[in-house]
Amino acid sequence: MTQFALNHMTVARLSFAQTLDLAADLGMVGIELRNDLPQALFDGMEPAKAGDLIRAKGLRLLALAEVKRFNDWSSDKAAEALVLMKIAKAAGAEAVSLIPRNDNLAMGEGERTSALKAALTGLKPMLEDHGLIGMVEPLGFPVCALRNKAWAVEGIEAVGAKGRFKLVHDTFHHTLAHGGPIYPEHTGIVHISGVEDPAPQVEEMQDAHRVLVGPQDLLGNLEQLKALKAAGWVGPVSYEAFAPQTHDLTDPKAALRASMDFIAAGL
Repeated sequence: MTQFALNHMTVARLSFAQTLDLAADLGMVGIELRNDLPQALFDGMEPAKAGDLIRAKGLRLLALAEVKRFNDWSSDKAAEALVLMKIAKAAGAEAVSLIPRNDNLAMGEGERTSALKAALTGLKPMLEDHGLIGMVEPLGFPVCALRNKAWAVEGIEAVGAKGRFKLVHDTFHHTLAHGGPIYPEHTGIVHISGVEDPAPQVEEMQDAHRVLVGPQDLLGNLEQLKALKAAGWVGPVSYEAFAPQTHDLTDPKAALRASMDFIAAGL
């Protein structure tokens, strides 16, 4: 049975409590919360109390997002990461999300590799101190300095940090990066979203195109999930949809249930 989860971005207009209720009502295993939404993290609740509420709902706090531009490493970036890790630990989160720079800079192989290793080397002892996993999410956009999952795996293994860092397999970004190996042994979580608009070419797809996964999906979500399952991967499959029309849904519970049923039937 697929272990579904919910990234707060999918229901960005719901409060923290409403998001918990929705995930629990749908029988999901957990949630991912974010520091890049208009509302305060946990709607201003103390992290420890928020964690208690999450667990009381029978949910896991799978990850707290995010450290932006993590591979643009500096003392300021380390301080930013430390703040998020302290909150994550207090709330009982399992991981923090690490998002690479996406600005068409540090794109040369040498610079890209050294920047990634510097960041992973700096983050590793911090994550160990807080008992957290670092979820590295390669972005498939052409301007991303960590577009390819192979690059992330090479960096993680180069600094001896397999297991402390894991990959986010995002079905949208995997498609944008033209597929490639799936690395089940390195994968910590899967992010799913669909694209139904036939107008954009793959290289032109943006977050605003990302809707719930359904029969009109053009990204091959089912095929990607089948491949991961066949490779032995078991873990949370988390909805992360950014499209305005998804945020505008009047009944997100029904829409998510329909998508979950579609995926379950397809697998």
